[in-house]
Amino acid sequence: MTGFGQVQATVADATLLVEVKALNSKFLDLSLRLPRIFSEKELDIRAVITEKLERGKISLSIECNQPNSPDLLPQYNEALFITHYGQLKKLADRVLAPYDRLFEIALRAQDNQATSERTVLDPLLYEKCLATLKEAIDQCDQFRRTEGNTLSEKFKQYIGTIGNHLANVEKLDPQRVEKIRSKIKGSVTDFFGEEGFDSNRLEQEIIFYIEKLDIHEERVRLRTHLDYFISVMKEPQPSGKKLGFIAQEIGREINTIGSKANDAEMQKEVVMMKEELEKIKEQLNNIL
Repeated sequence: MTGFGQVQATVADATLLVEVKALNSKFLDLSLRLPRIFSEKELDIRAVITEKLERGKISLSIECNQPNSPDLLPQYNEALFITHYGQLKKLADRVLAPYDRLFEIALRAQDNQATSERTVLDPLLYEKCLATLKEAIDQCDQFRRTEGNTLSEKFKQYIGTIGNHLANVEKLDPQRVEKIRSKIKGSVTDFFGEEGFDSNRLEQEIIFYIEKLDIHEERVRLRTHLDYFISVMKEPQPSGKKLGFIAQEIGREINTIGSKANDAEMQKEVVMMKEELEKIKEQLNNIL
């Protein structure tokens, strides 16, 4: 489920800008972009986010602008740099390689670099950052809730449409059974003639055949699943996975009705139910 939250705040001479974005994902995929000064608090910040936003591809960006803070300028170990550079030149001479990038490679060696000082995170600044972060998360969550309410109405429409087609199936069922009975009797009569078969035995076989095509239980279970889907939607806790399981059961009953239908008009209703179910499955990817 998508969401967005952005909050700006100031504390002392610092300006904070916190931005939270959420995209659809079945799992929690958290990406952080933090100022160096907040690096030591990354685990705590992750915990704050995961407590509220349970699923989705979450991107967090925190910008901290402190005009009066000293810049952290890199310093270099000159003696160690000269040693590295000399060693690289010897290796280059042995393989007859050019010196073009040796300076850059030696300069990037981690042992040669160090920052002039380590900035200590102001507790007041961090406290304000957490408050701003929580406010941005609340905005993102509210964005999700608004989208969730819209999806909820769509789900109700889809489930209601499936229910209407199921009602049509229930109306067609008695006619379907009678068509099957008449068709079997007509075929047997045409083949054997009026006196060439046992009518009682034929009636038993017809009943046995119709029982195999009976869809009463499937209709009842499908109606139950539709009602349960709506009921689960009203639960306060996240229920996306549960709705996914119910949708699978709905699909199973629709498919069984279709395989037993043996009737063109009923098959049309089954196709329409499948179409609505596919809409539900597609949108379920956006539900927590």
